[in-house]
Amino acid sequence: MKEINLDLRNLDEVFPDNFSEEQIASAKTLFLKNLAQQAHKFYGGKIQTAPKAGIYGFNWFNVWYTPGVSKISTSIRDNNEFSFELSNRGNTVGVVSDSTRVLGDGDVTPPGGLGVMEGKAFLMKYLGGIDAFPLCIDSKNSLGENDPDQIIQFVKQCQHSFGAINLEDISQPNCYKVLDTLRNECDIPVWHDDAQGTACVILAGLINALKLAELKIYDAKIILFGAGAANSTMARFLIQYGADPKNIILFDNKGALHRERQDYENDPRFYLQWDLCQNTNPEMVTDIEDAFTRANVLIALSAPGPHTIKPEWIQLMDKKPIVFTCANPIPEIYPYAAKKAGAFITATGRGDFPNQANNSLGFPGILKGALIVRARKITDNMAIRAAESLANYAEKKGLTQDYIIPAMDEFDIFPEEAADVAMQAIKDGVARIILSRDEVYAIAKRDIEYSRKLTEKMQHEGFINKPNQEILNKALKQAIEAVK
Repeated sequence: MKEINLDLRNLDEVFPDNFSEEQIASAKTLFLKNLAQQAHKFYGGKIQTAPKAGIYGFNWFNVWYTPGVSKISTSIRDNNEFSFELSNRGNTVGVVSDSTRVLGDGDVTPPGGLGVMEGKAFLMKYLGGIDAFPLCIDSKNSLGENDPDQIIQFVKQCQHSFGAINLEDISQPNCYKVLDTLRNECDIPVWHDDAQGTACVILAGLINALKLAELKIYDAKIILFGAGAANSTMARFLIQYGADPKNIILFDNKGALHRERQDYENDPRFYLQWDLCQNTNPEMVTDIEDAFTRANVLIALSAPGPHTIKPEWIQLMDKKPIVFTCANPIPEIYPYAAKKAGAFITATGRGDFPNQANNSLGFPGILKGALIVRARKITDNMAIRAAESLANYAEKKGLTQDYIIPAMDEFDIFPEEAADVAMQAIKDGVARIILSRDEVYAIAKRDIEYSRKLTEKMQHEGFINKPNQEILNKALKQAIEAVK
């Protein structure tokens, strides 16, 4: 068995030479899952809390705690806005989930969501310089049903400890009511990353993909495969950005959305989908092959693949088809198969393929910008501005079919994104404080560099230990044996 590097840069090279492309793709997925299991056990999770203030002598305990801290409590009591200055609230995000729709695994129970929510907090710290805390809650009511009002009540009660709330992995239709209610009733930003975050980043990739395909968004025929929170929001963003709703067709697991879908009409919980039923697909196309015929864009956010999207459907699309298959952890069709079927540009939600259109490019910068200007909410305009920021950054570096969107390790994008989002917050009238773009950029860059240097210093000094080679080899061997 070939040796795998700790930086995982040689991941495509360590599998047997006789493995097919599909076997390699499957083995990579299994390896990453196996390594995640071993590495999480090795570290006991991936985040911790640590002091940001120093102890310079015994009496500093009396400054940070009693009696000195009494002055902090009474000052904030008299003016709650001081909580953003005298505590860490202004740089803190609560990552709230009832774990009822985690990746492609469905309901994994409240503690089952901790891996993803810790991951979200990890990325917020490293990429956005934000302190975030996973809050996995039980949303069941007395009847044993997952109740959106339980989540709403929880967030409204704990919002005073945070500068923003990131909602995550809440099943539909509960997620719609939770987001819309909290956006209206909380005095801090409440952001649904599965919906707004995913749609924002995919829009960024699509903006540049359309440029390479020499196509205007208004003229593009677009298929949205999957009609859950992400693609419902995607449709809304597309229309706001200039797509013609008459050229958009959404599919769910029952077929195409159109004005005669009585299941949506009769269920007020799915008000977003019913609105789309009335405003898209006016010709009421119901056949999947008819929908794909001469389509320009496919955005799939549905069930994990790799055979959810058929190559024959892609073959029906117009010249230079753009194919985004973003289900996690396995895309609806692997990029190599989409390319064989004729795709001009592909993107997935994964970082081990080109063009990772994943919300991790969005939420660190978007939330950071909102926090810096103490925004009361994150508007759709702010999310769309973030998409433009990502697209512009990639275009300046030079677009190719395999580079339509920045990668997560292009750290300069996050302060740029934060600054652009903050300026939009000010323009939209939701910012508590007014700063210049340069000021926001400098604050974001300082905090992000601090977080990265802190992590690097902890690794260098041994406070974060390296996983040993045995862990990597074991995970790789298990994956190879499973795929053989």
